[in-house]
Amino acid sequence: MAVLQIKDNVFSVGVIDWDRRLFDELIPLPHGTSYNSYLIKGSEKTALIDTVYTPKLEELVLNLKEKLQIERLDYIVANHAEPDHSGSLPAILQMYPFARVLTNAKCKELLQAHLQILDDKFITVDNSTEISLGNRTLKFMISPWVHWPDTMFTHLPEDKILFTCDFMGSHMATSDLYSVNEGAVYEAAKRYYAEIMMPFRPQVKKYTEQVKNMALNGEIDLIAPSHGPLHNRPAFIIDAYTDWASDTPKPEVVIPYVTMYESTGKMVNHLVDKLMEKGIKVTPFNLIETDLGELAVALVDAAVIVLGTSMVLAGPHPVAVYAAAITNALKPKAKYLSVIGSYGWATQLGEKMDEPIKALMPALRAEMLSPVFVKGLPGEEAFKKLDNLANEIYSKLI
Repeated sequence: MAVLQIKDNVFSVGVIDWDRRLFDELIPLPHGTSYNSYLIKGSEKTALIDTVYTPKLEELVLNLKEKLQIERLDYIVANHAEPDHSGSLPAILQMYPFARVLTNAKCKELLQAHLQILDDKFITVDNSTEISLGNRTLKFMISPWVHWPDTMFTHLPEDKILFTCDFMGSHMATSDLYSVNEGAVYEAAKRYYAEIMMPFRPQVKKYTEQVKNMALNGEIDLIAPSHGPLHNRPAFIIDAYTDWASDTPKPEVVIPYVTMYESTGKMVNHLVDKLMEKGIKVTPFNLIETDLGELAVALVDAAVIVLGTSMVLAGPHPVAVYAAAITNALKPKAKYLSVIGSYGWATQLGEKMDEPIKALMPALRAEMLSPVFVKGLPGEEAFKKLDNLANEIYSKLI
C-alpha cells in the first residue's frame, strides 16, 4: 500500500489485503480488507497508531523505513490487542528498541499473554492521559467491548482526528483513502457492524453517542478506523451506527431455512408470498447457499425471524442449529421469533422442533409466535396455519 498523507506529517502507512477472503476462519471477506496503521510526526516525537497483520509486516516496514525513512519511533499506540492490529508489534519493537507501547491496562494484559512483550516496553494510559509529541498531543478514550474488552480510541486534537480501531470500520480493500463511494462503504460497514459489532449493541450505542458529541463540538472532523477507508464526513458513519444500534427494528422479516426434500422449502415459499401480499418486506435465506455475512446484515434491521428447518433423526437440521447459534451470538434486536418446518416419521419430536431452537437462542429477547410443523409435504391445513402465522406477523408489525 502506498504511503498517503492525511494531514501535515500525519500519514496512512497500513496495508491493503486485496486477496483475503476469510477472517477468523469464520467471516467471509467478499471485498478483501485492510490493516490500517497511521504515523504521526510531532515536532519532538513520533508515534505509530497500531501495526498490521503479521503476514503483511514486510509492507509496513517498507513504508516506515524506505518510503518515510523513519529512523526512530518513540511510541506505538495499541488500540486493541487482536492480532490483525498487533501481530507485527514484536517485530516493530525490535526494529525500534527505544519505542514504548501506549495502551490501557487490559490491552497490556492481552498483549503480554498473546505476544509475550516485556513489561518495561509499556506505558499504561487511561482517559486522563495526555502524551505530548511536541506540537501534537495524544489523548485516549477507553472504550471496552467494541468489540473486545481492551479497545480504546486515540484522539489527536490538534488535527481533529479520532483513531477508532475496529469501531466504525469496514472490511473493504479499496484504493480510496476516504469514503468517497458512500454507497459501497455503507454496505461494507453495515456488514462489518453486523458481524463484529452487533453482539455489543449497548456499548456501540454508548460510544456512538460520545463520538457524535465530539463531532458536534468540533473536536473531530476525521474518523480513522483500522479497517477500510477513513471517514472525512463523520456524520455519514455516525448516522449509520446510530440507526443500526438503535433499539427499534424495522418492519422486516428474515427467513433463514434449510430444506432436505423441498417440503420445508414449499412452506417457506408460501409464507414469503403471503407476507409480500401484505406489503411486508421479507427476505428468505437458503442456508446451504447463503453467505452468512449477508444473513447477518439482514438481521441488523429485522423485527421478525422465522427459522425454517427439516428434521434430521430426532431434531432440527444441524445447519438450522448452526444458524440459530450464530443468530444468538449476534444478538439482533428482533422482537419476534417463529419456527416452521417438516419432519418425517418422529411425530411427537417433530411437533416440538421449536423447543431446541428456542433453547439455542436465549440471548434473543423475542416473543415466540405460532410455530408451524407438518409431517411430510405441506397440505391445505399446513398452508392455513402458515396464513395464520402471516396474519400474526402482520398484526405485530403493522
